Parts: sequence; structure tokens; C-alpha cells
Amino acid sequence: MTNLLKRATSGFIYAVLFITAILYSKESYIFLISLFGFISIREFLNLLKFNNIIIYVLFVGLIYLPFSSLDSSVLIDVLLVLSLSGSIQLLVNLFIKKKNYPSSTIQKLDISIRYLLLSFAFLILLPFINGGYEASVILSLIIFIWVNDSFAFFVGKNLGKRKLFESVSPKKTIEGFLGGVFFSLITAFLVSYFCDFLSLTNLLVISLIASIIGTIGDLVESKFKRQANTKDSGTIMPGHGGILDRLDSLLFVAPFVYLYIHYLI
Repeated sequence: MTNLLKRATSGFIYAVLFITAILYSKESYIFLISLFGFISIREFLNLLKFNNIIIYVLFVGLIYLPFSSLDSSVLIDVLLVLSLSGSIQLLVNLFIKKKNYPSSTIQKLDISIRYLLLSFAFLILLPFINGGYEASVILSLIIFIWVNDSFAFFVGKNLGKRKLFESVSPKKTIEGFLGGVFFSLITAFLVSYFCDFLSLTNLLVISLIASIIGTIGDLVESKFKRQANTKDSGTIMPGHGGILDRLDSLLFVAPFVYLYIHYLI
């Protein structure tokens, strides 16, 4: 089996599994994201050359947030602030050269929680709005990210000349980035026909968040992999790498979209 066929096959299985879990029920969605979470945690800790059982224990607790009967709004507010602070710190770290971050045990534990665990927590919480489960919200976000990634690659490969962030990801170009943003915005008009929960204006904003913040998320993971001297975070998906390689943009975007939908709309 050629590498292209392996990539297409594993990508198709991944997409079908993801979409089916989202549409079938809230339980199937939480189960799949939780499964992806445990795999991604292992991949991420391997990149950091770090292992700590506390990370897994905390993640189990976060999985139960959507089922909690307690008033957890204050807790979620605190977790959101922590998550966003971790994302901002990693964004700043992109511009710091010759610094291997995180390096100490405390730094590795801290960023594993604020970045990875809390990103998964808000990915799980994202479609739970006003006591209901809105599958169209998470499905729309995934579509925007997939469209952005696909057209950023296509436009960049054919028209790209200026590097976006060469020190971290040499193949990304400014033209590819702008192409991804443009087609993601166009997709928002199409998505508005099946997503009744969000207005066209909100979908356009979310598509922008997905394109811009998602690209940053991809760059963040690229820097982690560069520091670890590896191409992929794992090998579970032939032709793609690890689960974290497929979810890096979605994970980085999730807390920001959660902030927009739950606090700003």
C-alpha cells in the first residue's frame, strides 16, 4: 500500500469516526474525544520526555464536567482563564528563539495542564449550550478547520512564495495562510444552511477564529516537535502521524470559540 493510499484510508476512517460520534449522541462524542484525549496526552508527554500520572487523573475528572449536576460556572470560568493564559504563553514562546520550553518538571506539568488538558476539556464542553447538545456547533468548527488546512496547503503549494514562520514550519506560506482564511470564510455561508443555532455573522467570526487561531495551534505543535527532533507526535494514523497531529488546530481553537459562544454572543 502506497503512502498516499495509507494517508487517504486512515484519514477517511478518522473523518467518518469523528462525524459519526458527533451526530450519534452526546455520549458517543464525549467518549471519542476522551479516547483521543488519552492518546494525545501520551503523545504529548512523549514529546516533552515527561510522564506523570497526575495528568491522566486530572483528565478523568475533566471528562465529567458536562455531566456535573453542580453549579460549576465559576470553576469553568477559572479553567477558561487558565486555558487561555496557557495558549497566550505558547504564542509568545513561538517568537522566543533558542529557548527549550518547557524544560523543568514544573513547567512540563504546568503546560500539560493549561494547554493540553484544558483544551480537551473545552473541546468536550463546546457543544453543550443552555443544557442541550448542539452537534452543529462542533461540526461547523471542524469543517472550518479542515477547509482552512486543506486550502492553506493547496494555495501555499501552488502560489506560496513568502514564508509565514520559517523557523518553526518552513513549508507554511503567507499566501497559503490567506487562502485558508478566504475559503474558510466562504464555507461559513454554506454552513449557515444547516447550522440553525448560529447566525451567519457568528459563523463568519468563528471561521476567522478557526483559521487564524488554528494556524497558531499548528505552529505551536510544530515547535514542540522541532524541539523533540521528530516529524510526528505519534504513529497511530498511517500517513498522518499521531492523533495530536490531527487535533492540534482544533485543540488550540476550542477555548477561544468556547469564550466567543458562551460569553460574547
